[in-house]
Amino acid sequence: MDLGDDLSTRVDALMGGLVADLKRLTAIPSVAFPGFPPEPVREAHDLLVDLLRGAGVERVERLDLPDTAPVVVAEVPPPAPGAPTVLLYGHYDVQPPGDEALWLSPPFEPTPVEGGLRARGIADDKANIIVHLGVLRAFAGRPPVGLKIVLEGQEEYGSALDDYPPTDPDRFACDAMVIADMGNLRPGSPTLTTGLRGAAEVFVEVRTLAEPRHSGEFGGAAPDALLALLKALATLHDVHGDVAVEGLRREDWTGTTYTEEEFRSLAGVQEGMPLIGSGGLGERLWSGPAITVIGIDAPSVDHAASAVVPYVRAKLNLRFHPEQDPREARDLLVTHLESLRPFGIPLTVTPGDTGPGYEPATDGPAYRAARTALREGWGRAGGANRPSSRAAARSPWSTAWPRLSPVPRSFSSEPRTACATCTPRTSASSSRSCGRR
Repeated sequence: MDLGDDLSTRVDALMGGLVADLKRLTAIPSVAFPGFPPEPVREAHDLLVDLLRGAGVERVERLDLPDTAPVVVAEVPPPAPGAPTVLLYGHYDVQPPGDEALWLSPPFEPTPVEGGLRARGIADDKANIIVHLGVLRAFAGRPPVGLKIVLEGQEEYGSALDDYPPTDPDRFACDAMVIADMGNLRPGSPTLTTGLRGAAEVFVEVRTLAEPRHSGEFGGAAPDALLALLKALATLHDVHGDVAVEGLRREDWTGTTYTEEEFRSLAGVQEGMPLIGSGGLGERLWSGPAITVIGIDAPSVDHAASAVVPYVRAKLNLRFHPEQDPREARDLLVTHLESLRPFGIPLTVTPGDTGPGYEPATDGPAYRAARTALREGWGRAGGANRPSSRAAARSPWSTAWPRLSPVPRSFSSEPRTACATCTPRTSASSSRSCGRR
């Protein structure tokens, strides 16, 4: 089959139908979180089964795991003995929409916007499933390689699939993977992801009094749990905002990165606000650590009494270098906190879950093919970056086959979703723009 201009012509002709199917898929509120109805999730599953069969895939199965939305598992045999097999991954569930009043348009009504469409889950991850569907249609269901297709229905919340692939290796055996669940650095810039920071959680508690005591009578001498916690948390960063926990790895970053203007816009930084930390953005975001206080249990301002606070706790999220051991990184933070005695007050520190980072090999044939494809498709070579993603870092694919090479492909109905991103055994295309104010 000619893979030159003929393929480009076929892809162009397919775009209208693919966009129409994307609208159908994103109109389904397939939220696989507790408290949400399961029927839309099953509806999205059934639609994908129909679309795959309509694209010429004859073997389409349903994988049922405990307490897990159904997983679509499909296969196209290799066209010839010795031809490689590529696994295509995506997920059809989406995050809850949150407060719908904050949306510029209803989250499950695909709405045309400049350059594309807006809807919940259109970038994460339904447009990227359409990547795979587009490949199948472009080759009339008979691509020049064998395919295994895995479309998960409970990626956002987590499920038994997280630990399943290593227990059934033959089902997922392949030579390369295309995992369509990441993002490009900027619109129109093809990006190869060359690492993912790992993640860990740590909880900190302070208890100083049996109960609240009036600040007028006891404030100034009674040990204040909230003051002690704030003082402890302030030691996690230095005066520049860099992480101050000894032993957490940080290295120079030489790959592609954001400009400061791009980052400010993406992060929604208020005018006049400085960025924290020193060094390049790549170091701060991808090859160095970050500690974020993601929650504090303390009296609310609206319900605060004039009392010394007896008990507080905080939840910390740690991101660490892709090659650093997860337990080592988490325990360094735990040790740092346990060594503190703010105002002489001990802290109760509890280690939480960890997720490994991911550092790919970039010398395999699939990675080279990816760069070649990006150069031909975009007119320039792909850059490299390391988005920090817990979901990708703890992905079952990265732990099951850590040395597989990626072969990214991408489809887009808008510039923000047009990219190709790959990791050692993963590649992806996605945008993280959700269309909210």
